[in-house]
Amino acid sequence: MPSQASNGVCNGRLGNIRFIPLAYESTDPDSARKLVLALRPEWASPDSQVEFVRFTDGITNTLLKAVNKKEGLSEEEVDNSAILLRAYGNGTDVIIDRPRETQNHELLMRCGLAPELFARFNNGMMYQYIRGRPTAPADLRVPSIYLAVARRLAQWHATVPCIHETHPRKNSVNGATTNGHGGVDIDAVAPGKPSPNVWTVMQKWILALPTKTEAQRTRQADLQKELIRLVGELSQRPGLGENGLVFAHCDLLCGNVIIEPKQTASTNGNSSSQEQECVNFIDYEYATPSPAAFDIANHFAEWGGFDCDHGALPTRAQRAEFIQEYARTYFELLPKGEGKGDCSGGEVDVQAEAQKLLHEVDVFRGVPGFYWGIWALIQATISQIDFDYANYAELRLGEYWAWRAETDGSRERKGVEMPLRERRWAQAE
Repeated sequence: MPSQASNGVCNGRLGNIRFIPLAYESTDPDSARKLVLALRPEWASPDSQVEFVRFTDGITNTLLKAVNKKEGLSEEEVDNSAILLRAYGNGTDVIIDRPRETQNHELLMRCGLAPELFARFNNGMMYQYIRGRPTAPADLRVPSIYLAVARRLAQWHATVPCIHETHPRKNSVNGATTNGHGGVDIDAVAPGKPSPNVWTVMQKWILALPTKTEAQRTRQADLQKELIRLVGELSQRPGLGENGLVFAHCDLLCGNVIIEPKQTASTNGNSSSQEQECVNFIDYEYATPSPAAFDIANHFAEWGGFDCDHGALPTRAQRAEFIQEYARTYFELLPKGEGKGDCSGGEVDVQAEAQKLLHEVDVFRGVPGFYWGIWALIQATISQIDFDYANYAELRLGEYWAWRAETDGSRERKGVEMPLRERRWAQAE
């Protein structure tokens, strides 16, 4: 793992990925083949057998695996040359900064934490296929796997520098610049935090919400007030990384966690790692500087899957075990001289740091519901994927309001039963 000299990277150092001036069209079965052959013209040879496998785990993009099953090749050899083609979902430029996503992928690739990015095209990208098995929600609850996730996430947070905007671009929402749009400057939503960050992302999404009806305008105003409240309460809390921000994945759902085949599991600076599970992360479109506590809380929320099975969330003992492994790995890998949260040099008390982080994750546990609730409200108006985004938005925002009612005492004052998600979070074992 190459060490990084700084916790911040200027955009200008990245951006050397090939561009193919073609597009993927779901209505044109041959469009994927044209893209793959533009990248691999040798796959047009008479002895080639190009096939496509469609993955359906995601709810943002179309993901295809292209393979060339030439005669005589083993399954591993076919996989080693396979290409993943990812076509962006309809209208998702409103919620995802695509140039930023390319920068994220290239940066992670340079750090040895992402597969090779082969090319971009008009509405997507093609990159190297990672051998392994995507997890299911139940897998995330297996100790050997969630400890592997903890180690890999710590590696991201400790070694990957945050990309900051040295010359902030004018943000655009629905074609209009948002410097002052509705009186809101996206880049300044969290004072003192370099842009972009998880707070500026949520601000951009709120400004992109539909406002055609009075109900929609009221909801946008309510969510804007709540974001201001969240920023005031949480954005300035001390945390790991410079400015309390780390390079965060922000979308560690089960489909983005890949279990490596045992025979190719790589060491991780740990003599016993050959006996451990190893995982990789894929899909970096939501990656952005964020408090480490948010990234971890967001992953824990995904233990319940898209069905939001709140009874499957980690207990306090499981969270503590995960965070202890995370903290141990984080401080082992943190380059010398880099900031260590509020540590002041010398030997780090990993146990104490883990306890602080465990508390911070508790503090941030409601924010993922707010984050994905806003996202789903936008997706409900733009996506062509067969998924009930409107209902998902209400489920996720409901998690946020339940957390808010628990933390401000209003649920108890009203004599309302504690919801399952909060009961599970409070469960010791």
